[in-house]
Amino acid sequence: MTESAYNAADSSVVKGASFDTTIERMGHGGVGIGQAPDGRVCFVPSAFPGDQVRATVTKAKKSFVEAEIISVLQPGEYRVESSCPAAQRGAGCCDFAELNPAAEPGIKAAVLRDQLHRVARLEDVPEIEAIDVAPQRGWRTRVRLGVDKQGRAGVRKRGSTELITDVACSQLVPGLVAGLVGPGARTFSPGAEVIAVMDSDGNRHVVETRKAPRGRRIETIREVIEAPTEDVVQRADGHEFRFPATAFWQAHVGAPDVYTSLAREWLAVEAGESSAADESAVDAVAWDLYGGVGLFVPALAEATAPQGGHTTVFSVDYSPAAAAAQPGLAAYDVHFRTDKVEQVASQLPKPTTVVLDPPRTGAGRDVVGAIAEAAPQRVLHIGCDPATFARDIAAWSESGYRILHLAMVNAFPGTHHFETLALLVPAAQVA
Repeated sequence: MTESAYNAADSSVVKGASFDTTIERMGHGGVGIGQAPDGRVCFVPSAFPGDQVRATVTKAKKSFVEAEIISVLQPGEYRVESSCPAAQRGAGCCDFAELNPAAEPGIKAAVLRDQLHRVARLEDVPEIEAIDVAPQRGWRTRVRLGVDKQGRAGVRKRGSTELITDVACSQLVPGLVAGLVGPGARTFSPGAEVIAVMDSDGNRHVVETRKAPRGRRIETIREVIEAPTEDVVQRADGHEFRFPATAFWQAHVGAPDVYTSLAREWLAVEAGESSAADESAVDAVAWDLYGGVGLFVPALAEATAPQGGHTTVFSVDYSPAAAAAQPGLAAYDVHFRTDKVEQVASQLPKPTTVVLDPPRTGAGRDVVGAIAEAAPQRVLHIGCDPATFARDIAAWSESGYRILHLAMVNAFPGTHHFETLALLVPAAQVA
């Protein structure tokens, strides 16, 4: 460490400083948390508990610093050889490629618990059921690739627009990018994006779209590269779904069945209790918000139907693909609305049960408030980011709802991402 990088007079660590630290725990976003020499909290990406690392400061703030690993001086018990060749080249795909897969569920559950403490201000976080979804590698059935100026497709480097085009990510199911990435691969329109999907029939669909803005999904197909069938065919929860390759579907091959199984289990128990308390109930109403192509419709309709009656499901999503008729859902009383949830929630018949699966940004206070105003007896809230999920839970708490069941589903192994499912009920039911 040079004198210009570390000012001993005021014990401050500045940008460019290098120092050694031991990682104590994991934080949100896949960062290891240690301590800088001046006592500030230090966040180090791709560092794991027990690692002793030498790191260089990339950002210095009043209460914390961010740093990058220069070298691992002594690996902790969780560090293993990298499982992803793209990540080894600097890609941002698998930031947990060097983390022992067996340690992932516990670490991710701890991150979720920390966010619920810090963001949602929950004093007593309910027991978290940690669910691992197999397989741990080769699980991703759909991928969006960038295309460089030479027309080569690949995944992006961490924190950069540069692409890794010579090797593929280990997340991908076998054959998903064969001939699309790596030596001898075909080329595409420079600056475009390529979407590749492997469906339940083993058919690969490859389409080209324009580059999507960060955090957005582009559904307009510019060119069809490969399409054995007109639509992607996916099967989950005993039902078949057909939709364009650009439409949303869960990335992990096993995730849809895990989510719908939990929905059936949690909602059926509560629905039975509710029906016993209200024997006059004949029909029920359920909302499927951010519902996509209707994955949760069968679980909602079947698990919540009162004895001798049925459930009408209203499914809302802004995606045009979500409005397409699904032959596999013909047996259900479901009404699809193509609109933004926050604009139509107040217009729907009041529900007994709600499932919502918002994007990474979360549902937000206005959507939570609109749902709470309708006074459902059960809400299954699904979140793919622990911080925004915790923020939504805070809004639910303010609206008088409490968590009855909570699960962390490791549906993105090899990365810091995971899915959280929570069953919420009015506070009076858990008092």
